[in-house]
Amino acid sequence: MNFKDYIRVIPDFPQPGIRFKDITTLLKDGPAYRAAIDALKELVKDKQIDLIAGPEARGFVIGAPLALALGVGFVPIRKSGKLPGETVEAAYDLEYGKDRLAIHSDAIKPGQKILIADDLLATGGTISTTIGLIHQLGGEIVGAAFLIELSYLNGRDKLGDIDIASLVTY
Repeated sequence: MNFKDYIRVIPDFPQPGIRFKDITTLLKDGPAYRAAIDALKELVKDKQIDLIAGPEARGFVIGAPLALALGVGFVPIRKSGKLPGETVEAAYDLEYGKDRLAIHSDAIKPGQKILIADDLLATGGTISTTIGLIHQLGGEIVGAAFLIELSYLNGRDKLGDIDIASLVTY
């Protein structure tokens, strides 16, 4: 299946010159959404995975169904102030400022094998922050899986030697 056929590209959003990759058109198509999750599952099925971690918010719509398909748990990584229990947090840079991500301090046990899942690998900022949080809790990253990779933004460079699987590359 050509997943690019299900991803709408919106020019000049959120600002001039950006060509936004809108996955809502894929998500609303049940067979295409299932096929995308199944294809990601095939790419990572041979990894030893205890948990999948996904950053807010679109990492939830990729990571949670992938965790379900693989029969493993899912750990949400949220914006600061959104998780009710004790958390660890890390700051990261946005295009126009900074933000913080948080994870429950008991979400990952030391030595657990974690796959990171998200909709998009762009500059790698959110994912490198996610990696840092997982490492703070003693988790071992076994890879990262993305629906889309924007290769021209060189996000892989920020992620070191982590094994990366992407369904669609622009």
